[in-house]
Amino acid sequence: MSDFSSVRVHRSKNGQVSCVLENVAESTLGDRGVLIDVYYSGLNFKDALSSAANPGVSRNFPHTPGIDAAGIVRDDPSGTFKAGQRVLVSGYDFGMNTPGGLTQVCRAPVEWVCECPESLSLADAMIYGTPGLTVAQGLDKIKRLQRAEIDGETFVITGASGAVGNLAIILASYSGCKVIALSGKAQLYPRLRELGASECMPSSEWLEPQKKALLKPSWRLGFDTLGGDALVNLLKATDHEGAIVSCGLALSADLTANVYPFILRGVSLLGVDSAEQPLSYKHRLWQQLAEVPLTQKVKDAMVREISLAQVPDYLSAMLKGQGQGRVLVKTR
Repeated sequence: MSDFSSVRVHRSKNGQVSCVLENVAESTLGDRGVLIDVYYSGLNFKDALSSAANPGVSRNFPHTPGIDAAGIVRDDPSGTFKAGQRVLVSGYDFGMNTPGGLTQVCRAPVEWVCECPESLSLADAMIYGTPGLTVAQGLDKIKRLQRAEIDGETFVITGASGAVGNLAIILASYSGCKVIALSGKAQLYPRLRELGASECMPSSEWLEPQKKALLKPSWRLGFDTLGGDALVNLLKATDHEGAIVSCGLALSADLTANVYPFILRGVSLLGVDSAEQPLSYKHRLWQQLAEVPLTQKVKDAMVREISLAQVPDYLSAMLKGQGQGRVLVKTR
């Protein structure tokens, strides 16, 4: 047994919250679950909420956040995995009220642990992480609903400068779609085009309520990370038999929509929750992600690699709305 570095969230008796890097004894992990040497993780907004002791995410302290982890098995009492196997953990209660992946060593229930595809590096797996699984699941739903290839379809993405938005651009363009990226950060348009966006548009005109029951059809498919009026407007502007995936609420959790897009154009609104999907389905999604090459050009455009020591500051910045792209955490 030895100590290892871990990001820890503390909440004092008077309610003060701190997020720090500290040494933790391996004995605190107990002896249940798969023991994993973590090599990479990634930052998600849920991790930022956990770092602020948001009661809807984490209630037990001290606590290690991190809903994603990629590493190598050191020991598995169940015998399911062998020492030296590369594995991934994502979702379920990992990093919420169960110690997560922003650490050098973790334990996770074997039911949460997925073998990493051979062609996918641990680093690339965490570039995808939960955002990648979310997008992959959304695209899977769209393709099953359409019952046809989506190559050539116009695909809109809101919040395109964020991690989910970036990965949606990559995966939708890889599927052959013409991607329209909506973002309020015009300075990032060149980067969004490098990721695969065919067109970049300011998001401002889509954030305000529109009195019209329907808007001019502008796309058939899309991903919305904002919710609220942005999602309502996207639905109003979706062409016949199109579909919009809802996977975020950065703008609002409320949906004050009318039914016209659904009954006059046959539009579908699809929800995704990658966290609680069966492990077998997650493994299939990881396999699909492994088939999409992440070029160095793409990585340079969207990924920022940091150390565990930098995590508390980055989580604080995310809470202030200053996050963009995908933050990859190298834990060793």
